[in-house]
Amino acid sequence: MTSAVLFDNPGPPEVLRWRATDPVFPRAHEVVIGVSAAGVNNADLMQRRGHYPVPPWAPRPLGLECAGTITDVGSAVTAWSPGDQVCALLDGGGYADEVAVPATQVMPIPSGLSIVEAAAIPEVAATVYSNLAMIAGLTEGQAVLIHGAGGGIGTFAIQWATAIGAQVITTAGSDAKARAGLDVGAQTAINYRSRDFVAATVAATNGRGVDAVLDVVGSSYLERNVECLAPDGHLVIIGGDTSPALLDLGLLMSKRASVTATMLRARPIDQKAAIVAGVTRDVLPLFESGSVRVVIDTVVPMAEAAQAHRLLESGNTIGKVILDNRR
Repeated sequence: MTSAVLFDNPGPPEVLRWRATDPVFPRAHEVVIGVSAAGVNNADLMQRRGHYPVPPWAPRPLGLECAGTITDVGSAVTAWSPGDQVCALLDGGGYADEVAVPATQVMPIPSGLSIVEAAAIPEVAATVYSNLAMIAGLTEGQAVLIHGAGGGIGTFAIQWATAIGAQVITTAGSDAKARAGLDVGAQTAINYRSRDFVAATVAATNGRGVDAVLDVVGSSYLERNVECLAPDGHLVIIGGDTSPALLDLGLLMSKRASVTATMLRARPIDQKAAIVAGVTRDVLPLFESGSVRVVIDTVVPMAEAAQAHRLLESGNTIGKVILDNRR
């Protein structure tokens, strides 16, 4: 008997229930993973509330990343075998005993990491790498502004950018979360409730501005993010408020800057394969060397997913919340 966290109608965390489900079987290009742990992401909260577009091919349960052991492989899969311990970027379905996923979205667990720690990697690493490395082209010696220092994305993005030799400036909504940003490598951390982050960012870069901004806030930060950009800078928006907002094209053109808005989940399989290959090649070794570490706030039993959602919604967590399915 297999089970998963499911809900019938959008609502508060209490709609989540651990229920029996049908077994999962792989298609030709897929593997089946017996899930030991799964990461909890803001997209899961939004989907539970009914405010997140779900691709029609996505599995019904929540969950965009997991770690576990491969139990079955499709007829066309040659790179993985039953018994391999892996982590994976999912289209959905991670809050479950088992999930089927394209083999090209599967990664080895970095040496030295536990299976619970590995579950915290795929979604944040793929999001940050695809946006800051592949789109914005952030490199050594450049400067980046990362919003949300205390979140799963923020704690990883700060470490990754620091590890490649970038100057990291970050924002947070409290002094405690600003300190957390400094603890994982940011050179400058700004409490946006008490300081103007635009002025502080410009000052930290000696008036030049940053080469990239990673934004999780959305519409309300659009104008101010553009003000933070250096010449030829790039703003990448990955979440937050999506209501209409004015964009000062004159300012954007004067900086020769660009703006990109992305969603990872709905990308085609070939794009996800390229991202996962890049993460495997360029990011996973950073965990093995100790240049980047996993930041986990709380581990919750998977059957108590509602509690994990309440924790993330509280705004008090620093790093990831993980569901543990090792019963």
